[in-house]
Amino acid sequence: MNKLELKKQISEKTELSETDSEQFIDIFIKAVIKALKEGDTISLVGFGSFSLNKRSARTGRNPQTGETLQISEKMVPTFKAGKKLKDSCNS
Repeated sequence: MNKLELKKQISEKTELSETDSEQFIDIFIKAVIKALKEGDTISLVGFGSFSLNKRSARTGRNPQTGETLQISEKMVPTFKAGKKLKDSCNS
């Protein structure tokens, strides 16, 4: 499912127009990004949680030249599925 399909499904199941549904999706995404940038964790009980994890610096290799290079430390977003989501995928 892509954003267009999600927008249509939200519009069909609610009284929102497709434009309002798209705005809702955009606002949700921006809110998650803002919260993660501020160091918060977003928990949606039953669905899952979004958080940031630190990926340590490491040595990598350029696959074309074989040359080694240093990959810097960075923060990466992660999603951990909640019990309700996991259970619904296995039933």
